[in-house]
Amino acid sequence: MKLFVDTANLAEIEALVPLGIIDGVTTNPSLLAKVAGDPRVVLKQICEVVQGPVSAEVVATDSEGMVREGLELAAIDPHIVVKVPFGQPGVRACRSLTDTGARVNVTLVFSPAQALLAAKVGASYVSPFVGRLDDIAVSGMDMISQVVEIFQNFAFSTEVLVASIRGPLHVVEAARIGADICTCPPKSIESLFNHPLTDIGLEQFMSDWAKTQKPGG
Repeated sequence: MKLFVDTANLAEIEALVPLGIIDGVTTNPSLLAKVAGDPRVVLKQICEVVQGPVSAEVVATDSEGMVREGLELAAIDPHIVVKVPFGQPGVRACRSLTDTGARVNVTLVFSPAQALLAAKVGASYVSPFVGRLDDIAVSGMDMISQVVEIFQNFAFSTEVLVASIRGPLHVVEAARIGADICTCPPKSIESLFNHPLTDIGLEQFMSDWAKTQKPGG
């Protein structure tokens, strides 16, 4: 399973990429608003660092505007994936953009039916939000399981990009189900490294080794 980082903060991306675990980046207008500078320049810098898919979202709400903005975003760098919100305008824009050769990530997906429609119009990625479903007492992972099953049944090339990740359990469950990608905030990615028994074990190894370095040890 591929792992994307959900941020527009270049420093956070530069800290994670050398670990060799980051396959791409997802951004949105809210994340870009948190960083200084021209968003297009920031997106270009992110593409140069990650050298993988970088989702950049349109802000237009009509299909014509989405297509126009999407083409402008796609022109920033070959790694850019145009992100559009699900809905009739977004679905229409997705078809138009894919017809030009642009890659599209359909976001704000909350049901298998929505994911199916996005796949039918050629989306490269569909982004179901699991955490937000969990917040309203609906199993986000049940939805992911259904989407993965549907895509496998009909051999859709659309990749399932699990979004709204809240912690390591979401990542593990997504991997077990067979989702293609998880996109996570930097803190969630860092939490994947943590386990108290790892810390305890390392501390014990170092303590035992230190004893052997003492005279007469």
